[in-house]
Amino acid sequence: MKKLYTIFLILSAVVGFAQPANYYSSILVSDTGYPLKTKLKKIIDSNNDGLSPEYLHIDRGYGSGTSTTNNGLWTAYGTTDRDLGIGYENDNTIVDMYSERPTSSDPYNFNYNTASGGNAGQCGSYTGEGDCYNREHLVPQAYFDHFQVDPMKNDPNFVIPTDGKVNGVRDNFPFGRVNTASYTSQNGSKLGSNVNSGYSAGYTSTVFEPIDEFKGDIARCILYFATRYEDFLDEFYAGATVQSKDMFDGSNGKSFSNTFLNILLTWHLNDPVSTKEINRNNAVFNFQNNRNPYIDHPEYVCRIWSTQCATLSSESFDALANISIYPNPTKDNRINITSEVELSEIQLININGQVIQMIKNPNRVQNSYTLENLPQGFYFVKLSSADNQTTTKKILVN
Repeated sequence: MKKLYTIFLILSAVVGFAQPANYYSSILVSDTGYPLKTKLKKIIDSNNDGLSPEYLHIDRGYGSGTSTTNNGLWTAYGTTDRDLGIGYENDNTIVDMYSERPTSSDPYNFNYNTASGGNAGQCGSYTGEGDCYNREHLVPQAYFDHFQVDPMKNDPNFVIPTDGKVNGVRDNFPFGRVNTASYTSQNGSKLGSNVNSGYSAGYTSTVFEPIDEFKGDIARCILYFATRYEDFLDEFYAGATVQSKDMFDGSNGKSFSNTFLNILLTWHLNDPVSTKEINRNNAVFNFQNNRNPYIDHPEYVCRIWSTQCATLSSESFDALANISIYPNPTKDNRINITSEVELSEIQLININGQVIQMIKNPNRVQNSYTLENLPQGFYFVKLSSADNQTTTKKILVN
């Protein structure tokens, strides 16, 4: 965790520019553990318990029709999930984390202004991938709709637009690491048996795995859910009708099963906050008046679940512990990376969370890799090995 903690401290200062000045004013440096989660819940819920009363979560509804205005989540997606200025195609279509290809052309596009089905608009009905998009509850409704439907059914902080077909395939299965896929979407998201080892050890069920680009995004959405609806977790869990209860543990504090918490924390640490998430968080705030604190302050995650973060740090990153980057800082726009572990991917990320370069299967010469023609500035170099271990280093290019 120490290897990655700096990135979140710096990013928290950068991504916070759009926050209201007093939004997190009740949070103290000394706040940690589940009490910190409860304080965040008071900030982002619909009554605030006297804290920042001008910022109340307003339930805008689910949206029962096909109108693109004044229609709950359908209206929200018009501003929260458009492909504009986030490093993808910039074509103003709906961004779907189950079909978006971050480094190449998408297999199909979803048009926000198409009201119902056809031409990849809102579902509607569907027969295959690319027919239309609908509303995906990252925490399945089957966990809570027997007990407390609103506002959680209608909350775009964790209810996202996704391909109708892939949404149906994901169904109520938990998120995890797929070993053998029974289904793969057009962008590489998978359904299949769980990898019962490493940070995902403990599952024996079928799981759904998004691509690496969006694992952190999804993790922070679910961490938000467990915070915003903290006081409901123990009650709705008992009656949940999902195929497997692998995601939660029935408690209000820790909230998650050991395996699922390890998955969320690993995805959060390995996939830093992106420009897409920052823009989305600001748009959701404009829509319903509350924010996801783990996008504004990624460091809060490990301040709350500190023991698990420390365990993951010691277990997950040892293989990459001896990587070195030199010279740092550099004056010739070039750095060298030495690693005894073969790297499967190198990412250069600016302090806004944008991926500037992504090199798959980089060329290795005598345990060394080279990045050249680097623009001046502060960056994070995210290094990944073939067995899904990662580490992140900070560099300065003069």
